[in-house]
Amino acid sequence: PATLEEASRLLKDNGPGGRFLAGGTDLVIALKEKGLLPKYLVDLKKVPGLTGIRENSDGSITIGALTTMREIEISPLITKKFPFLAQSAAEVGSIQIRNRATIGGNMANATPSADTAPALIALNATAKITSLNGERIVTLEEFFKGPGLTVMRAEEVLAEINIPRTGPRLVGEYIKFSPREMMDLAYVGIAVAYNLGDDDRKCDGVRIVLGAVAPTPIRAKRAETALEGQNLTQALAEKAGQIAAEEAKPI
Repeated sequence: PATLEEASRLLKDNGPGGRFLAGGTDLVIALKEKGLLPKYLVDLKKVPGLTGIRENSDGSITIGALTTMREIEISPLITKKFPFLAQSAAEVGSIQIRNRATIGGNMANATPSADTAPALIALNATAKITSLNGERIVTLEEFFKGPGLTVMRAEEVLAEINIPRTGPRLVGEYIKFSPREMMDLAYVGIAVAYNLGDDDRKCDGVRIVLGAVAPTPIRAKRAETALEGQNLTQALAEKAGQIAAEEAKPI
């Protein structure tokens, strides 16, 4: 297909059993090792406008669904404004994988351990979903419904991720624990973002998002409440960490 509308129509006209193909890093493994046998594939790579990172006039940032993890990892805009998002992209597989894997595929595949999902949810990111019926915007926090499940219908295409404007005092971090130091899925991935107060200690707008410890990425809302409006100390950080651990629901 040369347009998103054509891609959506192909899924609708050809019936159940089709899959969209972006970077293919998840799909090819599923074909080779997990017994997935789609009736047909619809390759999105010829659709213009699905790649790239741009800053909009309102201060928001748009990331095209076919933008690769490597592009996010080294983007001057992302590394300057959201270094923890760049870090989360850098945690995905090997550099060979990151040159193929796309942010849209990573989201649409809905793996609970997806590295970039916690950081994007911590940034209040939204997903633009398109189909023959038009487009709709969904927060990434509401996008995931379970392992491999999202709010998207079969013929819908994830077109882009949008990060709303953030304040100049935003700070964040992404930390991943996995069995091996490199090229392994997260046992737990944690993104934290908040705005620093005037004294560089007060936490405002706290968002703590846990990956790989529930069927979907989840916000640790009780831990957020413990930090909100407080001056950060080592003891308070440890308390918030303990609360977040209690909110996790690992298998």
